[in-house]
Amino acid sequence: MLTVVMRKLWVVSTMTFFGMAHADVTVIVLSASGNPVEDAVVAFYDGKTSASNPNAMGKIVQKNKMFNPKVTIVQTGTSINFPNEDSFRHHVYSFSPAKKFELKLYSGVPADPVLFNQAGLVTLGCNIHDSMVGYIYVVDTPFFAKTDDKGRAVIKLSDGQYSYQVLLPGVNKPVAEQKVKIEGATEVKVSIP
Repeated sequence: MLTVVMRKLWVVSTMTFFGMAHADVTVIVLSASGNPVEDAVVAFYDGKTSASNPNAMGKIVQKNKMFNPKVTIVQTGTSINFPNEDSFRHHVYSFSPAKKFELKLYSGVPADPVLFNQAGLVTLGCNIHDSMVGYIYVVDTPFFAKTDDKGRAVIKLSDGQYSYQVLLPGVNKPVAEQKVKIEGATEVKVSIP
């Protein structure tokens, strides 16, 4: 069962950006038992803002046989480098429908970054180290954030109508979706089953 509670916050932060007032919208994601959910992906959509950012760059490091960060969110059109900081080689791949690619055994930094131009979940693996798993969420919006260890994600939004989605690491479908009207600094609480 999804429970969404919205309430106005006493001024969290407001700024003027490109002539429009922007305010912090804080999303708190909690489990059914009330515990904070870390690394949840939160994305807001206004239906007007450009969905792609072809000049964006990102980085996911392999170190200690792990992808760091384990969960990454990028806007469509983003290119990501996969530097290997371990003393041994990795073989990074994804068979996900949103992006299939393979970086065969390598050390250091691959010559070319990988372009992520289709929205969706991309699950990462290493052909050599089966325990290595990472997730990239490619979203068609510039309004996104990942929750911290307190289950909080903060996104700057201008006043208006939005829909939002909350996704959990490794899950391809939203665990929460809702339409909201943003008017100044706002807090949204999402409880997931």
